[in-house]
Amino acid sequence: MSPDPFGPAMLGPVHLRNRIIKAATFEGRTPDALVTDELIEFHRRVAAGGAAMTTVAYCAVAPEGRTDRHQIWMRPDAVPGLQKLTDAVHSEGAAVSAQIGHAGPVANAASNRLPALAPGRQFNPLGMRFTHAATETDLRRVIDAHAGAARLAVRAGFDAVELHFGHNYLLSSFLSPLENKRTDSYGGSLENRARLVRQTADAVRREVGDSIAVLAKFNMDDGVRGGFRGEESRTVARWLEADGNLDALELTVGSSLRNPMYLFRGDVPLREFAAQFPPLQRWGIRVAGRKFLRTYPYREAYLLEKAMDFRAALNLPLILLGGIASRTAIDAAMTSGFEFVAMARALLYDPNLINQLRAEDQTVSPCTHCNRCMPTIYEGTRCVLTAG
Repeated sequence: MSPDPFGPAMLGPVHLRNRIIKAATFEGRTPDALVTDELIEFHRRVAAGGAAMTTVAYCAVAPEGRTDRHQIWMRPDAVPGLQKLTDAVHSEGAAVSAQIGHAGPVANAASNRLPALAPGRQFNPLGMRFTHAATETDLRRVIDAHAGAARLAVRAGFDAVELHFGHNYLLSSFLSPLENKRTDSYGGSLENRARLVRQTADAVRREVGDSIAVLAKFNMDDGVRGGFRGEESRTVARWLEADGNLDALELTVGSSLRNPMYLFRGDVPLREFAAQFPPLQRWGIRVAGRKFLRTYPYREAYLLEKAMDFRAALNLPLILLGGIASRTAIDAAMTSGFEFVAMARALLYDPNLINQLRAEDQTVSPCTHCNRCMPTIYEGTRCVLTAG
């Protein structure tokens, strides 16, 4: 018998009031790389709307690990604001997770005024800079920084941390045979390419013990020819399970470097994206944007079929995301063996959706999947079709 999605559940050591999680979506409400009242209200509304847990994104583990300098990076100065945020979420009866990670080759070096790290040297059009090939000293620092960020998350009152192992951010890029051409102990074989994610998960678990849940957002498929996908991805997931450092995997897809719409599906708001950039980049997006922002049709629970291969391969609790917008999709996930579901765009449209789903199981999110919310990350992530 499948679990009741609105019944209580355990996620590692954390008691959740139901099985529906607000997925990490960068909020665009941290202009000084610190928590604001607007960020607190963003997550309080989701908690009041019935979510079991909301995820704060994106909390970089180091200043060069941000996609731009306005994002939070985990340091002592950030703790008081994060504590106010966790208190506000807890007051509404929900748990709260901090997504921690290092953007690596997705970081905007020009904005951060620091070199971006990557498995090797490559050109990043976001910052119009070349990345710095991470040394083993750099990687040790990044691993330690994840542990330090997790320690600060505990101090700030978070119930969980979500390690970012997806979308070709730094740790994900090391998994990719396309991005990682190294010949040292972090490149070549799958075991070597997986070394960084396994060492990071181990360092974080050693730091926090069982005081909070440790999750990972993990790519099933980069959506790029020659990238990380298929049996390689399932093998690494099995290794992570065997290592025993994670309480759950949130399964995702896509590459922020090469194919971001593989995750989002639906309409491509090319004009709105272009408008957020300086004139030269705006022109480039209008001319070549369709090659980067490809179109994939939307359907409910569109990652379910791919995720089923992981469900068959793993005993670890799994979180399904991708087009979860109705009780039908939630029930399909539960009956297919997934312990939790994660929602993002539907909760941007209406943070109260989960309460509505509990009250009326025929409710379906009115979100049109126009994806015009995506370009708003630069000025405060929101649904452009609603006042929220």
